[in-house]
Amino acid sequence: MNIEIKEQNGSYLGTLSGWLDTNVATQFLDDIKILEENADKSIVLDFTSLEYICSLALRGLLKLKKESAVKGGRLELKNVQGEVLKIFTMTGFSRLFGI
Repeated sequence: MNIEIKEQNGSYLGTLSGWLDTNVATQFLDDIKILEENADKSIVLDFTSLEYICSLALRGLLKLKKESAVKGGRLELKNVQGEVLKIFTMTGFSRLFGI
């Protein structure tokens, strides 16, 4: 799994790729701490190249969504597709994130 986070004009763009499984989920949670700290801003996560996501990573996304709501920011997930979309649908996360 790879995540690249860029700040652009006061908002954040995160691009995820590969397999976000339990072996790398802890690193993912550490990587998105910068987004949690800036949850008052607009955050877009692009899942175009993400092939798999585990439940621990889903939990991290839910925490980020809640933090954004509390701080008045906005979290958007883009290009959720394939196996990741199936996982979001099965878990109900597709409704939570408006996918």
